[in-house]
Amino acid sequence: MNQYLACLYSYFFRSHHWKILLLLLATTTGPDLHAQERSKEGKSAPETLRVLCYNIHYGQGMDGKYDVARLAEVIKRVQPDLVALQEIDVWVKRSGRVHQIQELAKLTGMQARFGPTQHYEGGLFGNGVLTRLPILDVLIQPLPYTESTPEKVTYPRAAIAVTVRLADGSPLRFISTHFQHNVPADRLAEAIAINKHFAKPNDITPAILAGDMNATPDAEPIQELNKKWTNAIDKGASPSAPSPKPRSRIDYIFYRNAPKLKLKQSEVIPEKMASDHRPVFAVFELSP
Repeated sequence: MNQYLACLYSYFFRSHHWKILLLLLATTTGPDLHAQERSKEGKSAPETLRVLCYNIHYGQGMDGKYDVARLAEVIKRVQPDLVALQEIDVWVKRSGRVHQIQELAKLTGMQARFGPTQHYEGGLFGNGVLTRLPILDVLIQPLPYTESTPEKVTYPRAAIAVTVRLADGSPLRFISTHFQHNVPADRLAEAIAINKHFAKPNDITPAILAGDMNATPDAEPIQELNKKWTNAIDKGASPSAPSPKPRSRIDYIFYRNAPKLKLKQSEVIPEKMASDHRPVFAVFELSP
């Protein structure tokens, strides 16, 4: 948790937004104060780990309505243990000044951590994680990106990495990220950075990477990730966006250090309304 706070402190110190920093730290959702007590309950290790990846389009559905409760119902239907979220608004004007990840945590009964990437309309915008597992550590890792020009608007990019404790006591790293939408070179640079920071040769911690990569399976950023990660994609590489009639697969779940994780199921959830992306879902079997 210290790395998470230090990263936020540095980010907001540089941008001089002290009030937003204090509010964000005060409202970080679901501190795992009782993790030790829960770990003593003697529950057996789960046989599976259910993972969801969802770009929530800042809460706006295809009907133009901002509806966090609708998104929560989509999430709850698959009963995930870990959820990677992208395009989260926190106190942003366009979405009604709602702390979206805090609301999702309340509605799903999960813990939440938020990784801001930029200021937007008086609030914050970024990635996040929901989890049912005890949280051991949180890190926000900035990723390379090309700054906006009058001709092309881009957005800062980052990844939030949450280390959780599995029921057998071992750690697992879970990463949520969102690659640049309109600069192919940025997407490749971001994939290279993900491999550099989260797929080091001497790191044996099992890890799951999930996000909107804005790249199709044959694109260079995905091929770069494939060097270090296993793609938990269904055999048909089902498209995930746009949600009403999806044409492209751009949302993914990857994993590495596979002896701990065995892929049992992978699919794109046929949800057409709650966001402009369909959720991607995977089930892993956990080996001892």
